Amino acid sequence: MERETFQSRLGFLLLSAGCAIGIGNVWKFPYMVGNNGGGIFVLFYLLFLAIMGVPILSMELAIGRGSKKSTVRAYGELEKKGQKWHIHGYVALIGNYLLMMFYTVVAGWMLYYFYSFLNGKFSGLTGDAVTGKFNEMLSSPSILVITMLIITIAGFLICSVGLQNGVERVTKVMMIVLMVIMIFLAVYSFTMPGAKEGLKFYLVPDMQQIEQVGLFHIITNAMSQAFFTLSLGIGAMLIFGSYLNGGKSLLGEAVSIAALDTFVAITAGLIIFPACFSYNVQPDSGPKLIFMTLPHIFTSMKGGRIFGSFFFLFLFFAALSTIIAVFENIMCCFSEIFGVSRKQSAIINCILVILGSLPCALGYNVWSGFQPLGAGSTVLDLEDFIVSNLLLPVGSLIYLLFCTSKWGWGFKNYQAEANKGGGLKVPDWVRVYLSYILPLLLLVLIVQGLIG
Repeated sequence: MERETFQSRLGFLLLSAGCAIGIGNVWKFPYMVGNNGGGIFVLFYLLFLAIMGVPILSMELAIGRGSKKSTVRAYGELEKKGQKWHIHGYVALIGNYLLMMFYTVVAGWMLYYFYSFLNGKFSGLTGDAVTGKFNEMLSSPSILVITMLIITIAGFLICSVGLQNGVERVTKVMMIVLMVIMIFLAVYSFTMPGAKEGLKFYLVPDMQQIEQVGLFHIITNAMSQAFFTLSLGIGAMLIFGSYLNGGKSLLGEAVSIAALDTFVAITAGLIIFPACFSYNVQPDSGPKLIFMTLPHIFTSMKGGRIFGSFFFLFLFFAALSTIIAVFENIMCCFSEIFGVSRKQSAIINCILVILGSLPCALGYNVWSGFQPLGAGSTVLDLEDFIVSNLLLPVGSLIYLLFCTSKWGWGFKNYQAEANKGGGLKVPDWVRVYLSYILPLLLLVLIVQGLIG
């Protein structure tokens, strides 16, 4: 497949940020905050995003730009003869498939909620009737399978058109509109009666919450979220580096992507937590938080049906932007491995992802008896655990070692590639941190993920 490039830097930033911005921000981040003590989790999340997420993001981008290849073939271009780093390329590709096996289903929840608000299914509902809609949706295999099919087919159709005309063009529009809608909703949430208490829980560390949850637990979960939200460790960001020229330094681009990603995550919390405290919804209610809480905002406000429709539409766009980005990675890898065209790759992988997503879609209803991680767990929980606790941190450690070790690409080569173009540079003194301290932090995260 001929290697395309981005039409503009804005296209690269919004598409890369679009890969990072998704259910990790608008679905997972708020409930992780709720489950991990509120403000203290946010503080550690921002810290680890800066000291762990950004450096490894710059490495993924550098491997991509330096090789001009996909996730699977990138190591082969840069590793020394006889080395085996390229094996991780195949593991990373499997991670992309596994991520999409539950991502497409959760995006389907958002699409269904958009449809439900648009058709007035939430109009006039209050209290338990609003939250009951979520369980009603999960219990229907037809709803979950149909929405997953729509999303998967639409994503591959967009990718089949091409990088500039399909992926970049669609994502730019979605991301800009998403941010405008989220700012409006956050401002509206500030006017709610429980806004002050919600913002305090969200933004101010509380010693009582720290003691209750456990500081080490909070820290490792914040580390894990920093990797999940940036989609690091499985080459999902590497592919966009391969489409870049040398005009801008990669550490600066990594900071810009992380800043856009953080803006959306923080804004999602500014919408949700005032609503939690206004409508007496427990902030630690887990993955269902966004679907139990947000509808209360819209059913209570004037014009809520319209605003609810638009919010879940653009919430869906946030998820779809990640799906398109990861589909692009999967298709590029598949084309390079098997020598097929972009359109052939789209058709084959569309079928593979649909089949792979069925267990997650049916895991809440037909196969609800299968509880792989204990009572009450689902297929989604298992897939999320493998991706978030294993593939992302382990993959990030491998990218880190490849870029800093003399047995890999090496720090000097990574630094030279990352520092091409104008912008923030990787300084010499950071080598000690990247080579010795950051790997230890990642090992702590991996061990804790396995123990948990």
